[in-house]
Amino acid sequence: MYEHILVPTDGSAASEGAVDHAVDLAKQYDATIHALYVVDSGSYTSLEAGSDIVLEALKDEGKTAVGLVVDAAEEAGVDVESRVQTGTAHRAILDYAEAEGCDLIVMGTHGRTGLNRYLLGSVTERVVRSSDVPVLTVRAGEEE
Repeated sequence: MYEHILVPTDGSAASEGAVDHAVDLAKQYDATIHALYVVDSGSYTSLEAGSDIVLEALKDEGKTAVGLVVDAAEEAGVDVESRVQTGTAHRAILDYAEAEGCDLIVMGTHGRTGLNRYLLGSVTERVVRSSDVPVLTVRAGEEE
């Protein structure tokens, strides 16, 4: 049913739950996990001094985040690929899914509602609304 499962991650608790679900599905269907961290470079272009330092720190954070996905997949005996890239988060996720032939996207959601969701927006919501492939959303636990 699934051959390539994309797991966009930001290293948060919400992402951890999505990783667990994705690994379980990949194991069941003998699929490959694709771990993706997107450095949203557009958010930091207004910084004049130090933007390179910020972007490098975010890339390092991304390497750590995808590393956690790689570790979980390898521990379960699941094939895994990982990438850290820059761009607009929802667009990069959708483009990656298309380019790599992913047939499922598994994403965490922070469970924001009301004004917080309106003001902050939601990468997950944008992906759900725009994706050509199914998107499984996993809500973070209440302990967050």
